[in-house]
Amino acid sequence: MKSVNLYSLSLVTLLALSSCGGDSSNTNSTIESNASLSHHFINVKILGGETTDVGYTSSTHAYSQPAANLKDELLDLHFQGDTHFETSFIGTNDSQNFLAGLGPVQNNSNCNACHQRDGRANLPVLEHLAGLDSYILQDSNGYYKIGDTGMFLRISIENNTINTQEKNESNFWGSPIAVPNFSDQLFHRGSTGVRVDENNKTISQGSGQADVWMKYKYTTFTYPDGESIELSQPLFFVDNPYDAPDNPNKYNPISIEDNATSRLFKEDVKLGARIGMPVYGLGLLAAIDERDILALADVNDSDGDGISGKPNWVFDKEKYDVCKKANDCKQNPPLTLGRFGWKANTPTVAHQGLGALRGDMGVTNPLFSMENIANTDLLSNYKARNPNFSTYCDSNTTDANLEFSQAVIFYSETLSVPPRRDINNSDIQAGGLLFEQIGCVKCHTPSFVTASNFHSFSRNGERIEELENQTIYPFSDMLLHDMGDALSDNRRDGDALGNEWKTRPLWGIGVTQVVNPGAGFLHDGRARTLKEAILWHGGEAQGTKERFVNLNKTKREQIIKFLESL
Repeated sequence: MKSVNLYSLSLVTLLALSSCGGDSSNTNSTIESNASLSHHFINVKILGGETTDVGYTSSTHAYSQPAANLKDELLDLHFQGDTHFETSFIGTNDSQNFLAGLGPVQNNSNCNACHQRDGRANLPVLEHLAGLDSYILQDSNGYYKIGDTGMFLRISIENNTINTQEKNESNFWGSPIAVPNFSDQLFHRGSTGVRVDENNKTISQGSGQADVWMKYKYTTFTYPDGESIELSQPLFFVDNPYDAPDNPNKYNPISIEDNATSRLFKEDVKLGARIGMPVYGLGLLAAIDERDILALADVNDSDGDGISGKPNWVFDKEKYDVCKKANDCKQNPPLTLGRFGWKANTPTVAHQGLGALRGDMGVTNPLFSMENIANTDLLSNYKARNPNFSTYCDSNTTDANLEFSQAVIFYSETLSVPPRRDINNSDIQAGGLLFEQIGCVKCHTPSFVTASNFHSFSRNGERIEELENQTIYPFSDMLLHDMGDALSDNRRDGDALGNEWKTRPLWGIGVTQVVNPGAGFLHDGRARTLKEAILWHGGEAQGTKERFVNLNKTKREQIIKFLESL
């Protein structure tokens, strides 16, 4: 079927921007002097306050330690959630089976598959190159089929008239507009019997709503001092949608006319790749006082430093359930400051985690009780062929109960942030100074102090005092920034435009590939190294990237060593 290339801006354009953006002749003159900087984070070892476990620094389980200040029943709850986090669900309709509930379409079967050892996931090509033992289908033209891997595609309708309307209940307060007969997420895997042929014969090859294929485009970037680095750009292609089926074992780009039968290939449908992100430290980020984050926002760049910082006000399902019951959502819109997700598009750890449970795995739960493909022909037809599933689906019984849901969210909230390593190393110290001098801290805000009163869904609205009043060093302002067209997915998500992304927290980033050797960086996993990730920065980060590019090799390596110490 028709290919869908997520990134219309070529890498050649990116490289041109990298070498000429701004006034590169004056790049070094814009580096701030030591006298104007604070350097307060250079010698900090403990990044998560009292929650950081200093005993785990760089092991393969560096992200998987409970907050060090948890005790007794809370520690027990954390370990209960740990077990649930690794639970692999199965596609059965037996409400008595603890593992029931997968699908009928999904992207994966357990939380750990997308957040490997609580860290980043990886694209299948990177996994293959890293020598990991995961089955990958590659066709004769070099396209890799996305299967059991920690990524998926976001999908939505992009229409300037609709997308710019006032936020209200009709558009779920600015949420992405789902593709009719699909969803707002493409589920590329399916349970047996979800897809059938024209004779109503079960096709058990694993396809869900559609298949996703990918390949890489490689280009070389050369620094002014002559050092070269290869950059990789993932290209994603959608094929074999359930409303216009095709051969599932080969990517088959054919005429646009043939594709017109699938709603997925209409011009107003945009797609954006997402890779599983780390889950440690989430409770601390949730506990930051909203006012402290908003104080960093500068939407109109009033100070003229080229950095704006924009909050994303997003739909909050917990608030919606309350205002819906009180019939006052118009007076009290269910909007909350977004903190989680690649675009700060979810407001709480519960919304993020239980949304993924229902979305990525098809496991309904108390917060999200409808199937992930509700109101689609795919679900209606599957229910018609499977009366037992239909009865179960319509019974108002959720796949995951409240106890399960709260435990897995508490686990995500109370994972320890690993401590830094080798902080007295002279290169790491120098790299920290350069990190501040070239302007990285303008978005990667080093520190916050968490609020003194943090309540959570995971504790029935009670406080988690262990996360309160902690001095933390996430290196993120928690806000949206324009990262340039080369990273844009041309999709809106709440207040976030296609080229706007939340500043990723950098704490713990230095052991990413210790925990998962195949892990990539950035929202689609394209960057294999931190250097590559920096070179993809554009937009508001263009000037800072220019300053990095124009440093000599020794200083560039010092910045990387500093990042690797986090």
